[in-house]
Amino acid sequence: MSGDNNQFSLEHLKKVREGITLYNKGFWWECHEELEDHWLEDQGDPARFVYWVIIQVATSLLHHRDGNLAGATGMISKAKDKISRCKKAGVESDILYRFLSWKRFTKLVLAVPSDGRLNDFDALAQFKFSQPDKWGSHIKKLEENQLTNGKKV
Repeated sequence: MSGDNNQFSLEHLKKVREGITLYNKGFWWECHEELEDHWLEDQGDPARFVYWVIIQVATSLLHHRDGNLAGATGMISKAKDKISRCKKAGVESDILYRFLSWKRFTKLVLAVPSDGRLNDFDALAQFKFSQPDKWGSHIKKLEENQLTNGKKV
């Protein structure tokens, strides 16, 4: 899954690092704010749909925590649409699967029923992405491999 300009790359991964750290701590509003800046910066880049999914899930989980079922289900529905857009745009990549546990994350998002109850969000609220503080050496190794192979990082 490499070589496609639409795909989620190391550059994108570096941009989401702080937002993912905030998400994992349950600071969903702060995650939203952090990722929104990158989402706005990356106009025209299909990989920004990944940011958008995470922003909308974080917002959904804020509503869940506040007991706002309508807000939680509304935002999760929008996130499901963005997951579909990621697939259609060819954004998904090995980096996305490896570092963001994308398959597991999207499976949890898609499992929330559109007419669900607040407790249907509990498994998603417990989800944590892989720890960004452990990404450093892996990112460096991937960058070295890409440079060696003459690929853009």
